[in-house]
Amino acid sequence: MILRVGHISKDRIRRLVDSKNLKIDDLDHISTCESCLKEKMTKKPFVGQSAIANGLLDLVYTDVCGPLSIPARGGFSYFVTFTDDHSRYGYVHLVRYKSEAFGRFKEYRLEVENQTNRKIKALRSDRGSEYLSGEFIDHLKENGILSQWTPPGMQQLNGVAERRNRTLLDMVRSMLNFTELLSSF
Repeated sequence: MILRVGHISKDRIRRLVDSKNLKIDDLDHISTCESCLKEKMTKKPFVGQSAIANGLLDLVYTDVCGPLSIPARGGFSYFVTFTDDHSRYGYVHLVRYKSEAFGRFKEYRLEVENQTNRKIKALRSDRGSEYLSGEFIDHLKENGILSQWTPPGMQQLNGVAERRNRTLLDMVRSMLNFTELLSSF
């Protein structure tokens, strides 16, 4: 069962059942997935948490993850995530190069602002070169978007994006481990 829903936690499965988005007769018979336990072990989380934004798009977290040890099909070596702090709704875009993050942000911004009739107010990222280009900074200023960069060496302050990346990588590794597919898949 856990494999069919992307190796999500038993608690998340329970919430899906409670919200009527998934039908399972007996949750108690769902066993712990050894692949999940093996692949999701991590350090203790950073305890400094900030308040969640008041409204949609008030704060968006972004991060580029990679390079992946084995590129995904199509030659994608990185992925960039965008996560709304208020709803925790996220987007993932595969990219070949970190420099593609700016183009993906522009696509993301157009879509979410159009769909929600709201504007992105702030974008939080690490100090990766992909976010510090003059073109990216100018775009944010021209659109009234506040840039919030984390201090050097403090990726935890971009924790929502870092956690999103970690969750995505854990899910992929768990699925590959469970299915015993080659890493190139």
